[in-house]
Amino acid sequence: MATSGKLIEVQHLKKYYHKGKIKALDDVSVESYPGDVMVVIGPSGSGKSTLLRSLNLLEEPTDGSIIFEGVDITKKKVRNAKGKLVKLNLDQHRQKMGMVFQHFNLFPHMTVLDNLTLAPIQVKKMNKADAEAKAMALLDRVGLADRAGAYPIQLSGGQKQRVAIVRALCMEPDVMLFDEPTSALDPEMVGEVLDVMKELAREGMTMVVVTHEMGFAREVGNRVLFMADGKLLEQGTPEDIFVHPQHPRLQEFLAKVL
Repeated sequence: MATSGKLIEVQHLKKYYHKGKIKALDDVSVESYPGDVMVVIGPSGSGKSTLLRSLNLLEEPTDGSIIFEGVDITKKKVRNAKGKLVKLNLDQHRQKMGMVFQHFNLFPHMTVLDNLTLAPIQVKKMNKADAEAKAMALLDRVGLADRAGAYPIQLSGGQKQRVAIVRALCMEPDVMLFDEPTSALDPEMVGEVLDVMKELAREGMTMVVVTHEMGFAREVGNRVLFMADGKLLEQGTPEDIFVHPQHPRLQEFLAKVL
């Protein structure tokens, strides 16, 4: 763990396309501490998802640093405890970051339980009984224990997304990354997914959430980031952002969405 207490530290992050003509991320710096629920808001195309996906290098930055638990994961080589340069094991760091996408990415030919236990067994080398016991306990927490033997096609969108959250939790991550987890859901299913996320926040899970759900950002986030045109234009508490917005672009955005 980072000695500074920071879980994630993003320094001057840039992501450019087409030889710099498109600046998806334009010099973004931000940090997150254990237990933070950091919510990223902004208009479509503002760079929110690019920032989130950069945190576990699903997007490779053009420039800048991402320091996760004291290790700069943008570097090909890092120093080990003995000070020797060794190849960065990115997969090892990714295991500590749970990721939940807009679309659930469940394997359609596998049952819910098999979807949940695949990574713990294959990657973490858990034995099957332990992996299944953990998965069932988590399914029970989100009200889906009775669906363990079902296939994804037999689930509603909200159920699939709750399973996707459980799948990430089965790896016991240090931080959960949510990329617009409710945007592909019918309105009546949004609440059941947000309820699970609220419960995780109450239990102290560190979370970074890209969302259009302003009510969730106000109620659950302890820090809110506002992005537009690839830039981080304002950040603060939910009260700072929603009650006392300073940047004209944020004021304009909130006038349209609230």
